Amino acid sequence: MNRKNEKGFALVLSLVLLMAMSLMGGALIVISASDHQSNNVSDEYQQTFYVAETALYEGEKYLLNQFLGPYKTDGKRDLTKRGLLANATTKFTPPATIEACYNSYSDIDRATFKSILGPDPDTPLSTSKVQVNETKSYYDFLGSSVIEAGLKNRERDRMKKFQFQYFLTRIGSAPFKGYGTSIKKDATDAGNDGMAYRIYGCGNFDNGTIIVPLESTLVLPK
Repeated sequence: MNRKNEKGFALVLSLVLLMAMSLMGGALIVISASDHQSNNVSDEYQQTFYVAETALYEGEKYLLNQFLGPYKTDGKRDLTKRGLLANATTKFTPPATIEACYNSYSDIDRATFKSILGPDPDTPLSTSKVQVNETKSYYDFLGSSVIEAGLKNRERDRMKKFQFQYFLTRIGSAPFKGYGTSIKKDATDAGNDGMAYRIYGCGNFDNGTIIVPLESTLVLPK
């Protein structure tokens, strides 16, 4: 039998199989890298959401501290400065530090800086506004001295990319019902007059790469 035409066939077959396996391996690497990147983005978004919740909490805490009286250096409240947050006299212009956060909201009337929706959508809102804004590194907020020892350099650098930002507006009167009691049995008093504030809070990752905007409404008694 003449086998001269079959010489080198095994080599060609090996090269074809090697090429096919290389293509399959490359495809698996690309798919794996894409999934890994997607998981990283999802994780960063989730972490940014938690930072945005912190922003709302800090904004609400600021309002309550103003209402009850800011803390003094001795840890006691300064009752002489307690009260509702006053209106600003000029239109709010967001500083560069919170501009990306400010622009991420679609329910703000930029002309007067008032929220379009209030506690009751059927109640017209005043043009009241409050110029309060804050931006802070989440790393500094947590206390760098506390977490420094437990973080590697890469983790520390990543955490420093997160910021929380908030700004506030006073949106007008709103129903509020609070109760008080006295020593006398069954003696109570109630009121339904309050002032509503809108807190806008953002989580900001890597200078605006990911921004998660949240908002809440807080009603305080007048």
